[in-house]
Amino acid sequence: MRVIPVDTSAATLLVTKLPEVKVRDRQTGEVAVDPVTNQRLMTLELVFIAAGGSDMIKVTVPEQGIGEGLVMGAPVILSGLVARPWESEFGGRARHGIAYRADAVMVNTPIAAQG
Repeated sequence: MRVIPVDTSAATLLVTKLPEVKVRDRQTGEVAVDPVTNQRLMTLELVFIAAGGSDMIKVTVPEQGIGEGLVMGAPVILSGLVARPWESEFGGRARHGIAYRADAVMVNTPIAAQG
């Protein structure tokens, strides 16, 4: 599967939905875990503002990568953000999209001006 690194250095990212436990199977309630570390996975939603436009994205982050102090509207920094194109068929209908995954998300606190 392709993994595409995403450069967020010229973007503004704002929290629009706080982290929630990612559910792998909605019928059984099974929680999603990272297959390598076995850490529980979380999802949060952000508005991604760049190049004069904006998009809503949902990002998956390991639970230990969720930084302190996340609140609605907070500007954040994502560490190790990648995009993975996906395709599937459900009920005879083809679906596709992009899944976003980051190693960590933390509040982007501006550096205090010295003077």
